[in-house]
Amino acid sequence: MKMTFTLAAEPDRPEAEAGRLLFAGPVDFVKGVVAMDGLPSADRVEVCFAGRSNVGKSSLINALTGRKALARSSNTPGRTQEINYFALGEERYLVDLPGYGFAEAPKDVVRKWQELMKDYLSGRASLRRVFLLIDARHGAKAVDEEIMSLLDRSAVTFQAVLTKADKPKAGALRDNIEQVKRVLAKHTAAHPEIVVTSSEKGDGIATLRAIVAGIV
Repeated sequence: MKMTFTLAAEPDRPEAEAGRLLFAGPVDFVKGVVAMDGLPSADRVEVCFAGRSNVGKSSLINALTGRKALARSSNTPGRTQEINYFALGEERYLVDLPGYGFAEAPKDVVRKWQELMKDYLSGRASLRRVFLLIDARHGAKAVDEEIMSLLDRSAVTFQAVLTKADKPKAGALRDNIEQVKRVLAKHTAAHPEIVVTSSEKGDGIATLRAIVAGIV
């Protein structure tokens, strides 16, 4: 049976409030991890954010948490070179993964952190969902599909989150959403709802907060 992909609806009032309260509470940096043996104990539910270099991941995390510099953002692709762990309340970890794809760093360094990211995605038992960020201006790329296929094989649910949705014109945005739907239809681990966001305008932030709050 072919899965149908839709845009995530805005949360109802209780869901929105649960998401607001979660992200208004403590969000504390725990550690940056450079090897699998450095991961913290798998004693909490984990959600992670992954995406191509310069997709706007740090800006989205900062928008979600309402903190301007929780996740370091940069115009230089590939700045995040560690798996960064944040304690989201007392029951969850929010995990910021290194960007994949193009990165301005030595090839051996890039290879090392890309391997770390893939090891994490395929072998972390407490990981409940991957939010896979896709630039709304460009749609899903081949390198995104590589990560999707890895998550299929690992049976880890991932949910597409379009970033920078305020940048393309309305027609181009609609076309790119449809392209993402077609790509997702090929992947068994894809969640059926797509979240469309703009960190600058605040679009989709309440929806994404509510989704995270609902993952237990």
